[in-house]
Amino acid sequence: MTQVLHIINEVLEPVRSNSAESPIYNPNAFQFLNQSENLNLGDHRVRTFRQRIVIEKKEPIFKAEGRFTFFIPVDEGFKPEPRPQKIDQLVIDGHVLPNEVLFTAPTPEKVPYPTLVFSDNLRVVVSFLKQQNKVYVQSDTQVGDANHPAGVVLAEIVKANIPVRNGVVHLIQRPLMVVDSTVKDFLESFKEKEDGPVYKFYETIRDFGDEIMASINHLTDVTLFAPSNEALNEPGVKQMLQDKNRMKEILKLHYVKERLTLEKIKDKSVSQKSFGGKPHVGVPTAADKKKLYFNVVQGPRENQTVTVEGGGVNATIITPNIAATNGIIHIIDRLLGVPYTTVLDKLRTDPMLNSTYLLGQRRGFNDQLNDTTKRFTYFAPLDYAWKDAANNYPSTTKKLFMPEYSYHTKQILERHLVIADQAYTMAKLKEMNNDTIYLPAARDVLKLRVKEYGESYQLEWEGKRIRVIRPDVECTNGIIHVINAVFLKDSDVRVTGGASLATLAPHLIMILIAKWHL
Repeated sequence: MTQVLHIINEVLEPVRSNSAESPIYNPNAFQFLNQSENLNLGDHRVRTFRQRIVIEKKEPIFKAEGRFTFFIPVDEGFKPEPRPQKIDQLVIDGHVLPNEVLFTAPTPEKVPYPTLVFSDNLRVVVSFLKQQNKVYVQSDTQVGDANHPAGVVLAEIVKANIPVRNGVVHLIQRPLMVVDSTVKDFLESFKEKEDGPVYKFYETIRDFGDEIMASINHLTDVTLFAPSNEALNEPGVKQMLQDKNRMKEILKLHYVKERLTLEKIKDKSVSQKSFGGKPHVGVPTAADKKKLYFNVVQGPRENQTVTVEGGGVNATIITPNIAATNGIIHIIDRLLGVPYTTVLDKLRTDPMLNSTYLLGQRRGFNDQLNDTTKRFTYFAPLDYAWKDAANNYPSTTKKLFMPEYSYHTKQILERHLVIADQAYTMAKLKEMNNDTIYLPAARDVLKLRVKEYGESYQLEWEGKRIRVIRPDVECTNGIIHVINAVFLKDSDVRVTGGASLATLAPHLIMILIAKWHL
């Protein structure tokens, strides 16, 4: 016979019987299940899943010749009742990958592989996830039905890479596809697993926010953004853990009282609005007057990265759509509400502030915003505000936006920037607001009135009402308030002749955004 040698990077443990009376040699997946009590599987047992296979008459799949990857849940993962009864024929099929023999080490992360459940009516894929020397498998029910809800179920691989004649078996901690636990149950499932993907977040809620856990548990629709263990190991976060009251408010930033799947988040993102359209105003969190803002970044290979911003911190969703009976969990790579960027870095990376950032690059205006010895309060106009200014100030000439006349642009931006011994939150400004506030702007004095309407703020400047779209975007050296208009007067630039701002600005904004995308 022709022989082939494969050199591999770890010992592949053969399937061996512990009983001399029941020898086993090169079994298929069903023989492996039938003889599991005689195999060296440590403390793991797979009786429950085997019983469900027999009851549902699915033995032929596990006996079939060919190349398969089988995910077998261990008995421990079938608690509590009635979880075993949820293992129907389709759920069993969702534990089998056809035409693929996937060992954990060489299989790439987050690459979806179709299971035997893959049709127009019900579609399930699985992928691998590797964290802290642990390997997880996650099923993603992309198209669900009444008995099989859409969403991700995450399970740890507790014993990997067991070779069988028709492929490979991985023992997993719990069944895939079965959604029968709450958001609270999901968090508490890691209470004894310090290397679990969100163990530190569970520990933080347990230590600082018992009432938050109770609140989440009583909600029928909730979306939780759970930071990874690495996110909570950041030095700035560790320091924040000493402030119990602040941590309670930060934790409230991480959940909203509605179900937001990844697709719904994309619909609410900044980048999904049409050019010139008004951006989404954010989703309210459990924290008082704090919202979350979403963005979709297109990758070089048409892949998408989805980010969430809360309290000035921009986090990436690294594991989306973990399904629970009362909501959705997304694992993110940063703790929201603990800033780690300067005002300059925030402007540079924020998709709503491209125009303000690029205009500030002239005459080095932006350079000062990286100074961590100062405290800035920046009323930053969003991109739409610059286009709107073109329509409202037709008498202002194009020279405001021409590089050779950048002095005027610098003056306009200086009016938006307050430099003081403290950064001013909107709540602080409202508290100061007996009548008119006088703030030490980089250009003269900025005179404002602050009005509060429900959960939003409005500024009055020079007789104009300006809405604060995103208040209190915290940075390491200050705060940004994103506003929907420019502090601009018709008298700012008086030059006769030439094209007007109204004719130039729309083209300018298109150029600025095109440059940003490049």
